[in-house]
Amino acid sequence: MTIIDTHAHVYADAFDTDRPLMLQRAKEAGISKILMPGIDSSTHRPMLAVEDNNPDFCISMMGLHPCYVKDNFLHELKIVEDYFAQRSFVAVGEIGLDFYWDKTYTPQQYEAFHRQIEIALHYQIPIAIHSRNATDECIEIVKHHQKGSLKGVFHCFSGDVVQAQKIMDLNFYLGIGGVATFKNGGLDTVLNEVGLSKVILETDAPYLAPVPHRGKRNEPSYLIYIVDKIALQKNVAATEVIAITAQNANALFNL
Repeated sequence: MTIIDTHAHVYADAFDTDRPLMLQRAKEAGISKILMPGIDSSTHRPMLAVEDNNPDFCISMMGLHPCYVKDNFLHELKIVEDYFAQRSFVAVGEIGLDFYWDKTYTPQQYEAFHRQIEIALHYQIPIAIHSRNATDECIEIVKHHQKGSLKGVFHCFSGDVVQAQKIMDLNFYLGIGGVATFKNGGLDTVLNEVGLSKVILETDAPYLAPVPHRGKRNEPSYLIYIVDKIALQKNVAATEVIAITAQNANALFNL
């Protein structure tokens, strides 16, 4: 059994006290790879250290998270560009737009998003999109850049069927995580309507823990609860969900 967690912040300080044990639990749960999204310059080194200590298991992306786009965003983008000049990464991420917490830096968020998409196109790698309260806006930006070679995932997808179809029509994937297990998460309808051909799995650990751990610290080993929920929703075996989503993740991220 090979399960791929395509989005988890296992370098976060929430795991500082038990990271080796947490990662061991992930392996025992059947997790074969954990993809780690970049946030900003304060987290890049801890993320890369986790990768160094867990080669071929914890794999880094690189990018500037929209919530961390501030007055110094051009400096932060230069740091991202410098990292790409030094080594390869599995994706540019997480990048995008977030209009939930604060809209002070909306123009800067847009500029950072566009610039980082160009990085992905240059290196021919996918993007991991953060789109909180901005899914439609992110879809439009992807549409603008999509000339046939742009690829990626809408991380933590929690939109509706229409948005899901637009994303899949752009040849992008839906990142499905703990929200799928929430009673009023809204993904039941989406999972009923769409197939698994454009679905990949994620936890977003330490955030958004699935039921029955909702409200607690999330970790990659909990991905099995998301697998079981999708299997139940689609009326298929859990092994089928695992196989298809792992194949999708391998194809998208060239693992």
